[in-house]
Amino acid sequence: MSFAVDQQAFVTCATNDSYALGALVLAQSLRNVQTTRKLAVIITPQVSDKIKGLLGNVFDLVKEVDLLDSKDEANLVILTRPDLGVTFTKFQCWRLTQYQKCVFLDADIIVVQNCDELFDREELSAVPDVGWPDCFNSGVFVFRPSQETYVAITKFAADNGSFDGGDQGVLNMFFKDWRTSDISKHLSFIYNMNANVSYTYQPAYKQFGKNVKVVHFLGAVKPWMHFYNSETGRVQGDSHHSYEHLQLWWDLFMKYVQPNLTEECRGIAGELSKLHLGPASGAESSEARRYAWERGQIDYLGKDAFSNIEKKLESAINEPKK
Repeated sequence: MSFAVDQQAFVTCATNDSYALGALVLAQSLRNVQTTRKLAVIITPQVSDKIKGLLGNVFDLVKEVDLLDSKDEANLVILTRPDLGVTFTKFQCWRLTQYQKCVFLDADIIVVQNCDELFDREELSAVPDVGWPDCFNSGVFVFRPSQETYVAITKFAADNGSFDGGDQGVLNMFFKDWRTSDISKHLSFIYNMNANVSYTYQPAYKQFGKNVKVVHFLGAVKPWMHFYNSETGRVQGDSHHSYEHLQLWWDLFMKYVQPNLTEECRGIAGELSKLHLGPASGAESSEARRYAWERGQIDYLGKDAFSNIEKKLESAINEPKK
């Protein structure tokens, strides 16, 4: 069964202003690859009014929902990722019944090539997880909105918890036959490429990297948390392919998102509103570096390189006393 494109949507979720930054970049990346589908975002009351307004400028639908938390502290401690509890909010995407079919994308994702063909797949289509391929990664999946499915998933979560403390554990248990039922529901890695863990088969990336359509910044350190040198316009990355996509994320952010931020935005969003491309004044440069150090974003190859710090210390030590 086929549906009109206005009955289909890419959907993401933002539970605070920081993740909303990712949602804004994701939406812009989808616009840039000329998707023909609608864009929808689920937000919680923790998203500020300023950011909510910016989301409304790029998304076709901004839906505020209640925050859901797994309350599964034991498993979250094992993962050392307590923030994953709030990803239970993601289940509310099934309540967007104004659409017939949707593709969910986590907010820490960018789309680098048009992937509208994903709407040809059925629920629940997803990419095998790189850590345990018998499970799917819940950062990207095709689904059909349904109030009945939403009720069933949330009841299942309440009754059974999550084996990893997050939404991925619940969804893999709920759609438990994903591994064996239908190979067409196993999406290619190009639709959910993990951008920032050690990719052990570099020749494969060299061979197939040009086909990648969706890039996922898995892990606790998100693109907006990396050190960005506003004087050079370059971001500090961990590896070649990671750097390439991090730079693309920041290029989109600085062109389409950052100019619209103000200090009334919360958390990192408010701090990033102060960035300005080009040489910074002494006060601006000092404040930006202090904030970067507080977040562990140290420019080891630039101003914060050991050789530069050593020179500054030597200069201070050798400075004539007055």
